[in-house]
Amino acid sequence: MTGNGPGMLYVTMQPQEGLSVDQFHEWYNNEHGPTRLRLPHIFTNGLRYRATDGEKPHFLAVYNVTSMSHLETPTYTALRANRSSREAATIGQVDVDRKFFDLIDTQQSPFFIPIEQLTDAEADGLVLVSVEVSLKPGVESAEEAVTKWYKQEHLPMLSKVPGWLRSHILRTPSVIEGGSSEVRIITLHEYAKENGLGGPEHKASMNTTWRDEVFAKYIGHKGRRTYELFYVFGPGPRDLQSLSRLPQSAAFSTAEGNIFTTPGEKDAAINAFAMAADGLRIPYRLEGNPSPDAPIVAFSNSLLTSMHMWDSLVTIIKTARPDLCILRYDTRGRHDVPTPPVPANLDILSDDLATLLSALRISKLHALIGVSMGGATTLKFALRYPHLLNKFVACDFNVSSSDANTAAWKDRIAVAEGPDGGISNLAGVTVERWFHPHTMAEKKEVAGWMTDMVAANSVQGFKYSCQALWDYNMCEEMKGNKISGLFVVGEGDGKGALVKAMDEFKGLLGPGGAELKIVPLAGHLPMCEAPKDFYDAIAGFL
Repeated sequence: MTGNGPGMLYVTMQPQEGLSVDQFHEWYNNEHGPTRLRLPHIFTNGLRYRATDGEKPHFLAVYNVTSMSHLETPTYTALRANRSSREAATIGQVDVDRKFFDLIDTQQSPFFIPIEQLTDAEADGLVLVSVEVSLKPGVESAEEAVTKWYKQEHLPMLSKVPGWLRSHILRTPSVIEGGSSEVRIITLHEYAKENGLGGPEHKASMNTTWRDEVFAKYIGHKGRRTYELFYVFGPGPRDLQSLSRLPQSAAFSTAEGNIFTTPGEKDAAINAFAMAADGLRIPYRLEGNPSPDAPIVAFSNSLLTSMHMWDSLVTIIKTARPDLCILRYDTRGRHDVPTPPVPANLDILSDDLATLLSALRISKLHALIGVSMGGATTLKFALRYPHLLNKFVACDFNVSSSDANTAAWKDRIAVAEGPDGGISNLAGVTVERWFHPHTMAEKKEVAGWMTDMVAANSVQGFKYSCQALWDYNMCEEMKGNKISGLFVVGEGDGKGALVKAMDEFKGLLGPGGAELKIVPLAGHLPMCEAPKDFYDAIAGFL
């Protein structure tokens, strides 16, 4: 036996007295679990359960493993060897029992859906029954006899229990641990929230001649625990609720600085990243209402900007709409792109957002707001992923490209790559082109802030991401839109040309068209130039 088969990492935990339960959950949900789910070739899921039988340990984490041999590789062992100081300090205050299980057999209902494919609302409260039996020492073929009974009688009878979903038969110690002495057989039985445990079908499964023979001859001891599911990991940290209950002193940052948190009831925020299929790292920030049930509004940036272009608007929304959770992210092209670099298109950009939502287990956005390239991305996302969205606001964008615009983008790439100031030179002329004369004259600090933001963009990222705006046309596609949408534009964008263009294509959206709101004294980025007026324009729709 080589250990190449699938199995499970099964971890029971009991926080010691003195460790805050919120600190325990925040560490495990925002650091420990997501770190493992960022290794999908090893872990297909990560599930957290709480005991319902009143026994300790109170908490269980289950990770399904593609091949147990992966747990011997440096990719996995380095996670334990290179723990953060926060993890080392926290885990020292938790009683942990960590076990490796080899998978023997699985039987499941035709209605079974893997938990990681369910929404949090669908998964929450699912029931797990864990049964562990030890074998009598010195009894020949005990393991084979017990496994045969499970496969041929017990699990088929359990399948008749109302609400039964799936059963695993597992073995410990794992082959990777030596796997020979003190063998125990574990069965994990998954049930719907409403089920027939304790009912006639369940009792019948435990009252057979074959079962009595197996227990009398082969089984030395039986242990049984019951649990309910309460958290499903994704690769992106998202537990604002636990974070909001911690003091500021509990702030956390990874050594690399690519993940950091801000605790506090009003200021809780998670800055982290998700990975796209091509290896692109997508930085994001999650903040606002910390409830896992809070409606979520996401923002898609303009080309050459970061997620911080929304800072002023987010401040307004957090005050006006404290019921909302807010998700921002850096669009593909803000930073360097993976090698070999590939030109972006609107399909790729909308797929990036879908990848981020999946990493955060967000089943549906309340709203998506995007501007410029982010506005085109927003419309494309609504067309490609209508099941992930309730409504959208698309701002200062075109539904199709033109040859003149493509030529202009090529000229801008030449400026960014050129020797005469490079992207810093591009930043100055870009902001002057974007912003309303009123902004340039009366809000110079805003113009300076945006100029610095544009100048900090990756030249390579700009070169490949701007190509998403070279060759696209959504005029026909948008007629089939089924999501409620609002269009917004700054009155001075393109010296008024974009107002005219958006007014012309607003009627193409779905069966009834879209309303167009115009923000006065603003240009291409009205949410930056006039954030209060922009919010007033979208507040009723939002």
